Amino acid sequence: MIRSVVRGFGTSLPKRVLTNRELESMVDTSDEWIVQRTGIRQRYIAGEGETTASLGEAAAREALDRAGLTPADIDVIIVATSTPDNTFPATAVNIQNRLGMHHGFAFDVQAVCSGFVYGVTTADAYIRGGLARRVLVIGAETFSRILDWTDRTTCVLFGDGAGAIVLEAQEGEGTVADRGVLTAQLRSDGAHLDKLYVDGGPSTTGTVGHLRMEGREVFKHAVGMITDVIVAAFDATGLSIEDLDWLVPHQANRRIIDGSAKKLGIPLEKVVVTVDLHGNTSAASIPLALATAAADGRIKEGDLVLLEAMGGGFTWGAVLLRW
Repeated sequence: MIRSVVRGFGTSLPKRVLTNRELESMVDTSDEWIVQRTGIRQRYIAGEGETTASLGEAAAREALDRAGLTPADIDVIIVATSTPDNTFPATAVNIQNRLGMHHGFAFDVQAVCSGFVYGVTTADAYIRGGLARRVLVIGAETFSRILDWTDRTTCVLFGDGAGAIVLEAQEGEGTVADRGVLTAQLRSDGAHLDKLYVDGGPSTTGTVGHLRMEGREVFKHAVGMITDVIVAAFDATGLSIEDLDWLVPHQANRRIIDGSAKKLGIPLEKVVVTVDLHGNTSAASIPLALATAAADGRIKEGDLVLLEAMGGGFTWGAVLLRW
């Protein structure tokens, strides 16, 4: 059986760090308030010359280096982003060109904070279907460019960055002991689109717009939706929470992360948390956290790893893989 195995990983963050203390001078908030309600202590903000494509390119190059590969070895590039460099062409095509890659194909996926999970699922389908051998999956965002910096309920939450992995087709035995993606579960429900959205777009206002969120409503739905796809992932594989080595959740809010883990009975020492360092980086959130834990040695070959996210739309999903 063909499995999609992680060969390499990489990250890229802007130069500027914006701390909660600095935000206190910008909006009516406090470090204590932000930490207590979100767990966020700082975030990275893209500066002049730093874009979704440039951050994505840097993360991709690091992932390729770790994998011992070059752009010539890649068949497909999938970029998960809600903050592309341009309305079109796709940021993935931009990154393809930056990498000097003139073969294969590249495209963006847009599922907001669930984007990386959607991207990995799409890459896995291409690999298992025999349409690609190696896929570069990138989550990259510059959410600072769509924030209303006078809205203290949203501007304190988000940051910029990029993370990437290389997925490669490898033979497996068809059991849950195989390395690679074991199952993926995706969901969406457009009935909730007005709870987390951007109030602009080419077809409506002709402007980029700003992020708007009903925080309490998002929080109210988050834990239940996340639990739904995680339970489905374990049901699909016959595995259980006890088999799990690491949960790598979307880094939106420490309360949501802790609440989901508690509801599922996952010990907090098995949960990778980077929200304090990066804030909510939307589609870049999971690959940044995943790479952080893999680089410091926590995630090791053979570990069972669960990725999960929920984002605007609502979209939500989970991927269960063996590292």
